[in-house]
Amino acid sequence: QVQLVESGGGLVQAGGSLRLSCAASGITFSINAFGWYRQAPGKQREWVATVTSGGATSYKDSTKGRFTISRDNAKNTVYLQMDNLEPEDTAVYYCNVIKFPVNYWGQGTQVTVSS
Repeated sequence: QVQLVESGGGLVQAGGSLRLSCAASGITFSINAFGWYRQAPGKQREWVATVTSGGATSYKDSTKGRFTISRDNAKNTVYLQMDNLEPEDTAVYYCNVIKFPVNYWGQGTQVTVSS
């Protein structure tokens, strides 16, 4: 079955960087898109970034210029490079795979940014 495993989260100071990875297994279909979402305590889950099967990327406005999403098709892995992190970026980050109309989710990885 489809399984997504995130890694790379941790504790950093404001201005620091982290690189998140999400490895997908059990994928036997063509993926429409990979995405990253995040959820802070007491907040709704929100979309962060997407990369399509064709390589097109899009970002939440507050992350533009700081975050970079990329993928390795051969490894079925998606990455999120996060630079110049801010305390407001603190959240559990979730990997998402879209094969319309089905969405798959990972278990999440914690990112904590201290000031």
